[in-house]
Amino acid sequence: MASKTDYDVVIIGGGHNGLTTAGYLTRAGLKTLVLERRGIVGGAAVTEEFHPGFRNSVCSYSVSLLHPKVIRELELGAHGLEIMERPVASYMLLPEGESIILPRDAKAAEQEISRFSRKDALRIPAFDEQRQRLADVLRDSLLETPPNFGGGLGDLMTLLTTGNRFRKLSPTLQREFVKVMTMSIGDYLNEWFECDPVKGDFGWEGIVGNMVSPYHPGTAYFLLHHGFGEVNGRKGAWGHARGGMGSITQAMARSATAKGAEIRLNAAVREVVVEKGVARGVVLEDGTAIRARAVVANVGPKLLYLKMIDRSALDSDFLREIEGWRCRSGTFRMNVALSETPRFNGLDRVENPAKALTGSIHITPSLDYLERAYDDAKRGGWSKEPVITMGIPSVYDDSLAPPGCHVMSLFCQHFDPLLSGGRTWDEVKEEVADLIVSTINGYAPNFKSSIVGRQVLTPLDLERDFGLVGGDIHHGALHLDQIWSMRPVGGYAQYRGPLANLYMCGAGTHPGGGVSGIPGHNAAREILRDFKRRRLAA
Repeated sequence: MASKTDYDVVIIGGGHNGLTTAGYLTRAGLKTLVLERRGIVGGAAVTEEFHPGFRNSVCSYSVSLLHPKVIRELELGAHGLEIMERPVASYMLLPEGESIILPRDAKAAEQEISRFSRKDALRIPAFDEQRQRLADVLRDSLLETPPNFGGGLGDLMTLLTTGNRFRKLSPTLQREFVKVMTMSIGDYLNEWFECDPVKGDFGWEGIVGNMVSPYHPGTAYFLLHHGFGEVNGRKGAWGHARGGMGSITQAMARSATAKGAEIRLNAAVREVVVEKGVARGVVLEDGTAIRARAVVANVGPKLLYLKMIDRSALDSDFLREIEGWRCRSGTFRMNVALSETPRFNGLDRVENPAKALTGSIHITPSLDYLERAYDDAKRGGWSKEPVITMGIPSVYDDSLAPPGCHVMSLFCQHFDPLLSGGRTWDEVKEEVADLIVSTINGYAPNFKSSIVGRQVLTPLDLERDFGLVGGDIHHGALHLDQIWSMRPVGGYAQYRGPLANLYMCGAGTHPGGGVSGIPGHNAAREILRDFKRRRLAA
């Protein structure tokens, strides 16, 4: 590679965190290049036409975790982003024609749950309040760089700050925080509730994008991870980006390029060039060499360190840690084009059916159902009765489908990325997709006949097309040993890897997955700090 430096920073991957990092770096005056392997910017947060006239969010599909500081400082609203809060939280489909529809209004939700359990209806407000108070502890640490093991005074101060937040909680909340961080979501919910549908609805949060049993230790943490978000100032709310998730990344791209960033599409990176332990640039798959003062990776740790860097440049202990990094989401993603609205169980008793369909629609009737789905996938590759959550964004966003028609997102668990018996996901994908359709049809008899087109993404497709190793939407499981100072490896949690001038800004860093922009924000701060203090290797 020539000695000339082409850019201050080159970013591998044009997903939302890479674009967030680019937005901050260009605002600080750094010459920044974003390299995206696909022909569209956005990574897994994209909106595409998957059937003539029908557009949808291809992978990620809902908004809550996108941090308001990122929205404000990158001026995403001025670049076209509009987020609408969904008026209904969830619509739970139950066997034998039953359902529970939970609106945002607390009293109405209490009345609905009372049809199944008066005790649980009375406990929901206390559960929600406690969840938000505990999520606030996590929320306060989101924009902070985690302390490194063996670090200096700054790391010690971060630990003391975190400990002080914990100290300020009441003894009861301290106890509950430890329980949420360590318990299984199944055991935790069994302490709170008696009603199977309520436990199934909350239990889904612990296994979404996480191929484990609902009784796996640490899964209760997801109650906080999904609770730290907000929509338009409302904590814990979920919303929809008008035009789909791609409108987020398109706004980010416009924001970055308006300040001088360069974005190059169809530019897959083959390797990171390392010279004497220092990252000096990248080489594209077509052989193009690009030199930069710093390289930033918005790809998962396994993809970066095991595929893009010569192993001889890395310490053996570090490699062992990365090889053991767990990426197994168990996710099967579908988008379907519909000629009419699905007629789900329970809609006939609802005054405003269209409003009821604005929330997440769940087939998660009990913890036992979630457990069986995991057991099936563990033994046979996929669930015979899959866990399914659905969204129909065209109910409130008419830009996504022709008049009278709809698009639906299907996010399904559990599907083992590694099939046994010599089978491949390419061979069985349509069979499994048909199973999912049949499962939904049991709750909405017109569903199958209303499908005019579908897009099917197996765990293999998610890895092959979007770089999500193991189909993992979080770039690595959010387990207790893979979060905060352990994300991705203890000692390398501050968005810097073991190679000088190489940074990480993706979901494989703190605080993990979800369309939040927080890893990109935090990584940009550390990069700018190193540039300002002249800490980059010459």
